[in-house]
Amino acid sequence: MWRNWSNTRWAIDDDIIYICAEWNGKFSAFQPLCEPEKIPAAISKTIEMFQACGQNEIRFSGLEKFFIEELAKYPDAEFEISSDRDNSDYVYLAQDLINLSGRKFHGKKNHLNQFYKDYPTAEYLPITCEIIPQCREVLINWYEIRRAENPNDEFLYYEQAAIHEIFDNFDDFKLKGGAISLGGKIIAFSYGEQLNSDTAVIHVEKADPEIRGAYAAINQNFIANEWANMTYINREEDMGLEGLRQAKESYRPVKLIEKFSAVAFK
Repeated sequence: MWRNWSNTRWAIDDDIIYICAEWNGKFSAFQPLCEPEKIPAAISKTIEMFQACGQNEIRFSGLEKFFIEELAKYPDAEFEISSDRDNSDYVYLAQDLINLSGRKFHGKKNHLNQFYKDYPTAEYLPITCEIIPQCREVLINWYEIRRAENPNDEFLYYEQAAIHEIFDNFDDFKLKGGAISLGGKIIAFSYGEQLNSDTAVIHVEKADPEIRGAYAAINQNFIANEWANMTYINREEDMGLEGLRQAKESYRPVKLIEKFSAVAFK
């Protein structure tokens, strides 16, 4: 989805998946995907790749805690490891997002109830090929507003194109999606997929910013209708955006999946 923005590349060797990308002119590798016993060899191969590309700075991004522990004991390079709070994933209990029960969700529950009081005809629909054109209209409107506010933000163009590409191939990706319809018009949508046996991950959520409560409605309805059988919902990172951080923290995550970066010089 983000390959055009970050120049993502991947390769498979000896049953190890290697993924690398580039941001702001800096080449970076993700943690290789493999069986635990192959991690030291995967680190060595990644370092060789950097050197073959003429890179003296070996940079890893988006790392989980178990992998930095492997880097810390790797004998042939000394890595400087730092926390990457902006890319840590927010994880919630699915039932918390569905029920919004208790004092800590009192404001959220009232906000959702007010939405249905203001818009009693609003209904939830699963995303199908029939409503994708209307979801695209929400998307176009959302980005027109954001680009007016941030005309120099290149990421907005890449993100919009990436979401359109997902819609172009929605069935092929085996995603689940949901939308809120109001008066026959889509005002919000979201999509995601099952990450493992007990967790679903939400990749995208967009809503008409002029309709108060639209985000609350798609957030609750999507989980209730598509992911009620999951224990956890991973709503990904906040990218260091203060408004997004406040919104994600306000839904009371039960944990953050910490992410780290690591740099070494060879």
